[in-house]
Order: sequence, then structure tokens, then C-alpha cells
Amino acid sequence: MLAEDVRAEVDVPGFARSAMDGYAVRGEDTFGASEYDPLRLLLVGESMPGRPFAGTVETGQAVRIMTGAPLPKGADAVVMAEVCEETEGSLRLAEAVAPHKHVGAPGEDIRAGAMVLRAGRRLRPQDAGLLSSIGVPEVACVRRPRAQLVITGDELLPPGSRPEGPHIVDSNSVVLGALAERDGAVLLPHVILPDRPEVITDLLATAPAEVLLVSGGSSVGKEDHAPRLVAELGKLDFHGVSMRPSSPAGVGRLPAVDGTGERFVFLLPGNPVSCLCAYEFFAGPTLRRLGGRSGAWPHRRVRLPLARKIVSAIGRTDYVRVAIEEGRVAPIGTSGASILSSTVRAAGAVIVPRELEGMPEGADVDVVLYDEELPA
Repeated sequence: MLAEDVRAEVDVPGFARSAMDGYAVRGEDTFGASEYDPLRLLLVGESMPGRPFAGTVETGQAVRIMTGAPLPKGADAVVMAEVCEETEGSLRLAEAVAPHKHVGAPGEDIRAGAMVLRAGRRLRPQDAGLLSSIGVPEVACVRRPRAQLVITGDELLPPGSRPEGPHIVDSNSVVLGALAERDGAVLLPHVILPDRPEVITDLLATAPAEVLLVSGGSSVGKEDHAPRLVAELGKLDFHGVSMRPSSPAGVGRLPAVDGTGERFVFLLPGNPVSCLCAYEFFAGPTLRRLGGRSGAWPHRRVRLPLARKIVSAIGRTDYVRVAIEEGRVAPIGTSGASILSSTVRAAGAVIVPRELEGMPEGADVDVVLYDEELPA
């Protein structure tokens, strides 16, 4: 993300150049030429990309030229090779060209002084190419925020394990890592911690990341230490939201490890769907803004009618997983916050704002899509 405006200091191209293969001429020398009455010009040399013709094109002369090569001094037009014929040092041309025909003018692409890229732009491959073309070797950009995933729970096995006995395999780090990278974060190595307050305290106090994503231990149970520890080490801005799922979510801030500034801490529920939902509402927008991007959700949206009603409650925001069937939006029957497979079956989600008591069948709703395209 660009941190400063960029203006061109040079013209691109910096010289008049040929727009095609042919012959550089003085346009007025070709007036009257036709297939039935061709004209002859003296061929005096050639101009190649990087190897321009050193002389001057005088009246009655022509220079062989290739696409992109500098237009010789004295010439003001290029006649196409297809209407010319070389014979023993002379050029026979059967078509007239007006001055400036088939010639790219200096600054045709970019003019010196022009604003080419503005601060806040996310650089694309072609943007980097443009910067190179105007001779800019580097630009000031917003540094990508560092994020660390902190997964808590005595019952968790690392990703790649096979679930067994009372243990389950951590999936939240896999989902959160991909989401954070999508939002421009640089991921530090993630950790899985036991539900022991002294271990969690040590990590919270020493982690160098600007953003900590703590999954699990965010509710009010016996082993839910994270909210209390954040409050003790820094500031717990809020804990608990009127939202389904993700009601145990919280946000806090800790002093930076080097003593300058703050670190954000997002307390994300351990249930996979709640974790995903809380990330999208709270952590994702913050990561994007820290990296200079828009805080708006990056998903494509479509507006379609509801196949069945959505039941909600006034005063609570609902994140409803939905499928799209025959051009209509169908809420997924399974609503449990631990059912990760429901997000796989879903095409996206409908956000029911807290001021609505559900949405009726047939109502047009906005669907936040998980994919770039609608499912087939």
C-alpha cells in the first residue's frame, strides 16, 4: 500500500518513436504517392531500438525503422513497410502519409509532472511496471502488520494430527492464518498453549506482533483466562457482544514490547464458526487498516431473494450461513457455532442487523460471498 503520492519526473517515452515497422520519412515528401503513381526516395540508413540513426533525414530521403525505435531528426512520419519496396538503395512507396502518422510522441504514455499513483493505493503488478518505466526504484509503502495466532486449549492437537480420544485437532489456526494473510498481515509462528494462566501471561507480555489473535479461553468459564489477563496487562476495551455467534468475543490493547505504542488483542471464541465470525467483524478490519487498506469487508456481495425466512431477535446481530439454490438464498439448517462444516456447505452469510426481528421469505437480502463467484 503506497504511503505517498508518486509523480513522474520524466516523459515516457522520452523521444518520438515509431509505432510500427516501416520507413521514417518527411510526410510532405510522400504527398501524391499512390499504387498507380509510386514515388521513390533515397534510402540512407536505419533506426533500431536502442540504436538510432545518427544523421538527419533530408528532403527526398527515407530511413528504415523498427517499432519503438527513435524517429530520426528531420523525419515526421512513418510509412508502413507493407506499402513500400526496397530496390538498390532506394525506396518505392505506393501510399502517402501525413506528418505525425504512425509516430508516438514524447510523453504519449506519461507526461513529466503527471500524478501517476496516489497514496493509499494497493500496488498491482502493472503499477510496479509503471514505476519502473519512470525510473523510480523504490517507493514508501505502509508496512504490513505482524500478527501472531495464539490458540489455547488443553484438548487441542496441532494441525496435521489425527483426532483421538478426548482430543480434537486445532482448525482455527488454519482458518485464521489464511484470513490474516488475505488481509495483508505478516504471520509470526503460531503457538498452541495449555489453559494455564502463567503460560498465557508470558506470551501476551512478550509477543512482538502488532496484533494478537487469541482463539479460545475468551468466555466466562473456569478455564477462560484470556479476558482477565488482558485487563491485568493492559486494557480490555470490551468483552461480550450482542451477536450470534461470537457473543464471547472481546478486544483489548497491550503496551508494545519496546514500550512505544500499543498492540491489539482480539479474543476470539474457540468454536470455529464463532471464531470466523468474530475475526471478520473485529480483527479483519483492524488488520486491513493497519496495513493502509480499507477496513471494509473484502467480500463480493450479491442481492437475492430469501427462499425461507430468517428468525432473529431485536438487539442482536446475527451472522447467518446461507446456501444459494436456484437463485434464492436458503439459510443453512445447522446453526451451531461449533459446526465448521456449515461454513463449507454455505455460499456465504447474511448479516441480520440488530434492529430487525428477522427477515421474511421473499425479501431481497445481501449475501456476503465466501468465494469470488456464485456456486455453480
